Amino acid sequence: MAYEEKEYTKSFEWKTWRKIFPFLKPYKATMWRILIFNLLCAGVDILLPLFQRYAIDNFIEKNSTEGLVRFALFYAAVIIFQSISAIIFTRGSTRLEMGLGRDMKRACFVHLQTLSFSYYNVTPVGYLLARVMSDTNRIAALVAWNFFDILWAVTYVIGVFVAMLLLNVQLALVVMLVVPAIAFLTIYFQNRILHWNRRVRKINSKITSAYNEGIMGAKTSKTLVIEEDNARDFEAVTQQMRTSSIKAARLSAVYIPLVLLFSAMATAIVLLRGGSMVLEGILWIGTLSAFTSYAVNIFEPIQQTARNIAELISMQANIERVCGLLEEKPQVFDSPEVIARYGDTFHPKYENWEPLKGEITFEDVSFRYPDGGEDVLQHFSLHIPAGTTVAIVGETGAGKSTLVNLACRFFEPTSGRILIDGRDYRERSQLWLHSNIGYVLQSPHLFSGTVMENIRYGRLDATDEEVMAAAHAVSADTVVEKLEGGYQCPVGEGGDRLSTGEKQMISFARAVLADPRIFVLDEATSSIDTQTEQLIQNAIAKILQGRTSFLIAHRLSTIRHADIILVVRDGQIVEQGTHLELLRKHGYYHQLYCKQFEEEAAARALHGEAL
Repeated sequence: MAYEEKEYTKSFEWKTWRKIFPFLKPYKATMWRILIFNLLCAGVDILLPLFQRYAIDNFIEKNSTEGLVRFALFYAAVIIFQSISAIIFTRGSTRLEMGLGRDMKRACFVHLQTLSFSYYNVTPVGYLLARVMSDTNRIAALVAWNFFDILWAVTYVIGVFVAMLLLNVQLALVVMLVVPAIAFLTIYFQNRILHWNRRVRKINSKITSAYNEGIMGAKTSKTLVIEEDNARDFEAVTQQMRTSSIKAARLSAVYIPLVLLFSAMATAIVLLRGGSMVLEGILWIGTLSAFTSYAVNIFEPIQQTARNIAELISMQANIERVCGLLEEKPQVFDSPEVIARYGDTFHPKYENWEPLKGEITFEDVSFRYPDGGEDVLQHFSLHIPAGTTVAIVGETGAGKSTLVNLACRFFEPTSGRILIDGRDYRERSQLWLHSNIGYVLQSPHLFSGTVMENIRYGRLDATDEEVMAAAHAVSADTVVEKLEGGYQCPVGEGGDRLSTGEKQMISFARAVLADPRIFVLDEATSSIDTQTEQLIQNAIAKILQGRTSFLIAHRLSTIRHADIILVVRDGQIVEQGTHLELLRKHGYYHQLYCKQFEEEAAARALHGEAL
């Protein structure tokens, strides 16, 4: 089922805006500095027409240059002061934008590390990327620039109104009539602008997700020849983006020209009435010049404020999306008491961690996935002594991974308990348990970097010799030797420069380097050739000695020596026992084994004929 992003429908709400205040606290001094020098710039802008008035009345009207040099020097000093203030303001806003964006991205990234596996099962990467990158950038930019631009504009407008009232009350009132009209327009348009900007941001997430899937699945698309279908689907999403963007732009296209209309009307009235007053000798020409400058220039800040308010109104959608991510609660979490004793993911208290032996007990465990309608495991009980090898078999989709996910506490039981070394594992931290688990996936993920760096992720303080010893233990060194550059060979993004089998070998070495007490091998040798698999099987027998291990296997021949074999069918444990015990029962495991034996025999015969 396709992921549906949460709808945000609230109009302007102060409670939502307060959620970004914690991110602004470290920048209080910077924001005050921005504010002060921003207001100083506004003050100079208010004074400049008065300089113009003085120059006309004292130099042009009187046809005199007396005091001109002193006036010019003072004027230049004011301009230099304004330039310095603008530089300080700009630097502060740039620092605020970069710092706030960084802090919000960091907070999102850190929070994503705490969320449970179930969140990633239902949330596309594109939606997360849009929140972490695009939304945080927009919030930072609008707060650092648009917000202070509004403060500058409001200060300038108020200062200009005061100056105009002092110059001429009658003409000032004409201009002041425009403000209520613009305020009414802003209130009328705000909810509509916010609605369509929310739609634009939501569709932008879909586009990002489509980009991500298109890039990650490029090989699959080409082999299935579905490029045309992908292009058609992408065109549909971008068409939605175009439609929503046009509707948002139309609102602004009506909103801004209406502001311009009122502005032009007020300016025309000022020129008409002011010109008449000059001719009648009621008003000085310098005063009219200053007043006209005020009347013309005051509408640009008003228009700019209208645009910035529209931008800030639409920013609520970005705040809702980012804070929605930050407020997402993990399905699996430690209690406050556990955190107080053992620490959390980023602040572990290693001194309180007990050594893990590996004894695991399922006590009447039932489990249902968060988005599921029925239990996939019911009243299951099993005691696994430390050092036991447990194999889990079954057809594809039978639910083999459910037990492992529960044992590793990637999910928690809906009812019942799981004990690690005799204690409910919820009484200890997740990090304590996960630090003692080595997990090798069927499709392992490698990080960008070299082979050496990827293996060292198993234990970051390991020496080069220890890394190479771990690789040798699972025969991964035979693979590394064939790579150009050996251990210093770059693996590419996600390890895409290596084959699946090579990635499995490296991830296996990484798990061995961690020296875990619990091993999980999920089809860990499915993409490795038969000869190399035999070498690894021999290594596994030695490595798993004394460790509790779970083997999820499709080839039953690889798990014959397991201490316990659990047979899963339709999400239920239908049989359990050793290999010989299960064969003697002539049940479901016997059917699977015989069927697979026949298929492998047929494949060997076919291979022999081909040779």
